[in-house]
Amino acid sequence: MNADSAAAAAELGGGAAPAVGSHDVSPTRSRRRDRILVKLSGEAFADEHSSISPKILMALARQFAELGADGVQVGIVVGGGNIFRGTSPQATGMDRSSADSMGMLATVINALALQDAIEKEGTPTRVLSAVTMQELCEPYIRRRAIRHLEKGRVVIFAAGLGEPYFSTDTAAAQRALEINARVILKATKVDGVYDKDPVLHHDANRFDELTYLDALQRGLKVMDATALSLCMDNDLPIVVFDVFAEGSIRRVARGELIGTVVRRSRGDRGDERD
Repeated sequence: MNADSAAAAAELGGGAAPAVGSHDVSPTRSRRRDRILVKLSGEAFADEHSSISPKILMALARQFAELGADGVQVGIVVGGGNIFRGTSPQATGMDRSSADSMGMLATVINALALQDAIEKEGTPTRVLSAVTMQELCEPYIRRRAIRHLEKGRVVIFAAGLGEPYFSTDTAAAQRALEINARVILKATKVDGVYDKDPVLHHDANRFDELTYLDALQRGLKVMDATALSLCMDNDLPIVVFDVFAEGSIRRVARGELIGTVVRRSRGDRGDERD
């Protein structure tokens, strides 16, 4: 590991996690080194047979339960693309606001499925929705979300930001900042960010590190431009990694350098506000 890579590991890993609930959190408090936000795409739930695979759910739930056992406070933003996305061909001819509302409902379905799977692993979990549906889940209230995290519960954020035209990537950046997470872990089906589609191009090159501006200017598929700009404006690092690699969520949460790190500048130790 070179000096820059070691610096990256130190920045993202943060050492051993403090005990859950050992600090008080206020709106002005700096980022918690033991708190992460995982962005999980809807496609991650699906296999060739079903839109929500029980086998995949169990594998994901096991990793999230292990993080909780490590003392890491975990927030998760889920997408809904395995069921419906407002910008997909399924929505052709529909009013964009109506289509996006349907996409929000799809994220709630995924959130409830994931909650059930994680709780079967023995880890208490709460679903907080940006759209009120109190019979199914709690409404999103920032302080309530933080309190759940402090008590060691996994918190799943559903329904995006509750508004049309905003993606779940943007919701992930917003929620990560609101709960003072130290990093966004973007869980995908590929092992990082490439200069071109690695499925179509065998000569595609993977980046170990990128700056926010690199990703924006080159149009790389990290997050959408709104989400990426929000992270850039607030110096919030992003790690893009393959969620299906063995133990990958736990490994990257511990600071192991897998996938692609996106941050202010390459090799920058950062200025985390502890």
